[in-house]
Amino acid sequence: MKLDDVKKLHQKKYRAKFGHYLVEGEHLIIELQSAMTSPAGASGITLYVTAGRESWARELNAGFHIVVVSDKQMAQLSDTKSPQGVVACVPLPNLSADPAQEGPTSRCIFLHEVQDPGNLGTIIRTLAWFGDFRLLLSPNSVDPFNAKVVRASMGAIFHLPIELDVTLDTVSQRFERVAYLDLQGENINTPAFADYGCYLFGNEARGVPLERLTGSQAQAFTIPGTGSIDSLNLASSVGICAYQLSL
Repeated sequence: MKLDDVKKLHQKKYRAKFGHYLVEGEHLIIELQSAMTSPAGASGITLYVTAGRESWARELNAGFHIVVVSDKQMAQLSDTKSPQGVVACVPLPNLSADPAQEGPTSRCIFLHEVQDPGNLGTIIRTLAWFGDFRLLLSPNSVDPFNAKVVRASMGAIFHLPIELDVTLDTVSQRFERVAYLDLQGENINTPAFADYGCYLFGNEARGVPLERLTGSQAQAFTIPGTGSIDSLNLASSVGICAYQLSL
C-alpha cells in the first residue's frame, strides 16, 4: 500500500476498502507478533518506524516488512498525541460467521449496536482473559478495528474470535436458547445461567430489542446488587457475567 493510503486507515470506510487496519505502540505490536501463527502472516504486515525506532524494530525479528518514515509522516500515521514511533499496517482478518469453528465449551457473547470504543475494547480484553468465548457484533456496532478499540483491548483483539454483522434474526436461528440481563430476571448465581449458548447485551442506552427475537427462548437474568443505582456499565456487566460463566 502507498503511504498516503495507509494514512487513510483511521477511517472505517478506508479500512474496508483497503482491507487493513493500524496497530500502534510497542506493547500492541509485541502482542501482534505473539499472535502470529505462521511466518506467512507476519510477511503481510508492514511496520512503519521513525529512524530512532528502527533498531528496536530490527531486534524484534518478527518478520514484518519495515519502512522508515519521518517524524512528520509518523505523526500522520499515529492516532495518539505522543506517538511512540512504531505503527503496523495489518491485514484485516476474516470475521465472517463460522459456527463450525466454535469450541465444544465456547460461549457466544452478542453485543447489539455497542457504540463506545472503550467499552468494546474492555469487553474484548475481558473475554480473551477468561477464554472459551466468541464475540458476535451486530450491524451498526463500533468497528472493532477502530484505533481506540484496539488500544483499549491491549492486544486481546488478536486472540479473541470475533464475528461481524451478526443480526438478531441470525441469533434466533443459530441458538435455541439465549440469555439476557434484566432487573427482574433470575439471579446469575444460579446454575441455570451457565446453560445457554449465547448471552445478549444491548446498546449502552437502549438495551436489547427483545421483540425482534423470533424462535429462540430468551431468559432474563440479573446481576444482584445492593446499591442505589439501577444499572451497570456495559463492560462491567459483561465482565461480571464472563467471570460467573468461567466458574
